[in-house]
Amino acid sequence: MLSPSSLRELIRQRRAIFPATYTDQPVAKEIVEEILENANWAPTHRLTEPWRFKVFNGAARQRLADYLAEQYRLATPPEQFSEVKYRKTQQNPLRAAYVIAICMQRDPQEQVPEWEEIAAVSCAVQNMWLTCTAYGLGSYWSTPATILQADDFLELGPGERCLGLFYLGHHQSPALPGKRHSIAEKTRWLDQ
Repeated sequence: MLSPSSLRELIRQRRAIFPATYTDQPVAKEIVEEILENANWAPTHRLTEPWRFKVFNGAARQRLADYLAEQYRLATPPEQFSEVKYRKTQQNPLRAAYVIAICMQRDPQEQVPEWEEIAAVSCAVQNMWLTCTAYGLGSYWSTPATILQADDFLELGPGERCLGLFYLGHHQSPALPGKRHSIAEKTRWLDQ
């Protein structure tokens, strides 16, 4: 059984670790399978299990990189275009060992509100993030508009939508301090 103090430390060590700090060290497929299996155990109202994942590795990362960069170029007015952002958009998928498209399959019977399905997928992503933290992997949930509207590229079916990309890989980022305001500022106890 995991001790409460171990769980507390794991939760408080979770950070967004960006692809710029990722190394070339491969991540075993078995670890990615465990990350996804842990995602599968997220809470879900009425057991709809709305999370869906599309895993990019190997040459598929180049296809994703090219797509994201081209979509950024097409969607950005010339006066707002940034060559730096274009290159970053194209390089990030190649820096990661894996990139996972986080998708949601809407319950066809719409038994629960859509926001509950999004919340369930978010819980699944938190499980992924914590698993990466436990393995010492860097991970980052990105929500670029180009992927949120990539139904054809991701081959999404009816009722399915993309909620972002989850980058993961070994990294060389130093341990980063946590930044949170006191929970007392965000809590009101209703005793009566």
